[in-house]
Amino acid sequence: MKLRQGALRAALALVLLPFLTPAGAVEPISLGLAIAGAAASALTGFISYPRLYCYFRECCLHRHDQRAAAALQENLDKKLFGQHLVSKVVVKAVRGFLNNTNAKKPLALSLHGWTGTGKNFVSKIVAESIYKRGLQSKYVHQFVATLHFPHAHSINLYKDQLQSWIRGNVSICPRSLFIFDEMDKMHAGLIDSIKPFLDYYELLDGVSYRQAIFIFLSNAGAEKITEVALDFWRNGRTREDIQLTDIQNALSVSVFNNKNSGFWHSTLIDRNLIDYFIPFLPLEYKHVKMCVRVEVESRGYAVDEDIVSRIADEMTYFPREERIYSDKGCKTVDAKLDYYYDF
Repeated sequence: MKLRQGALRAALALVLLPFLTPAGAVEPISLGLAIAGAAASALTGFISYPRLYCYFRECCLHRHDQRAAAALQENLDKKLFGQHLVSKVVVKAVRGFLNNTNAKKPLALSLHGWTGTGKNFVSKIVAESIYKRGLQSKYVHQFVATLHFPHAHSINLYKDQLQSWIRGNVSICPRSLFIFDEMDKMHAGLIDSIKPFLDYYELLDGVSYRQAIFIFLSNAGAEKITEVALDFWRNGRTREDIQLTDIQNALSVSVFNNKNSGFWHSTLIDRNLIDYFIPFLPLEYKHVKMCVRVEVESRGYAVDEDIVSRIADEMTYFPREERIYSDKGCKTVDAKLDYYYDF
């Protein structure tokens, strides 16, 4: 706000300059040169002062904004339900990496779990915590396996294109964010083409990739995550008792050996280049109700608990006997609200 006020004062001073100068004291040409010089000086100062320039134009982030990190924590606490492991690991991993001025490799996070558990939401919030425009930022790049890499016979072409895209964009902005969705539908071997960029190289052809962030989203490993969650439930323990160490190793092995996963026998896993395998636990009935309430409030309407319960009741749950977990998580909540509320 102070910067904006200062700019307005400077502009006003330039406009009023002719009227504030005594008549005949300055020749028109001299006055014109003075105004032009002042304007040029102001423009030079504007461009040479990064924080001011980047206030008006999107810039590649070189220094982390602590307020953005706080917003990441706040958004996850308020809008992500039933995922205590995710909130803890993602915030610490992202904040620590952005504050590390001497990172040895890019940050690589692999998010795993059933549909509707929050993987895409978390990647969106991470993007927004780094760049104001979030997923719309020119420094955030999102790939969807079935859209961008649909044909198995074109895998070599995709490898070349993917390498060129990452190389070109990191050359422009070292703090680029790359999000790969539907890793479970990606052709095996394709993702290995980015292995050099995730490794511990200081430079590759004159380019450093150590400030970049890679996020992978996948349904692969969801069965293993559910297995662990069910074991805790059947033994009378809460989901909050589950620690990352209870799942992470088994999850990485499960994904590595899954022939239907883009990570099948991947060198990214074999060479330990994925920093965190983050499990998204299946959501329970109470979490679905939380999702409904937040969505209703986000649309500016009062929460009707009867409708909240009816929507949660309409979801299907598994296993068949216990009916604990929603098989679609919160994915269809938005569509069901359209039916119940006359927005």
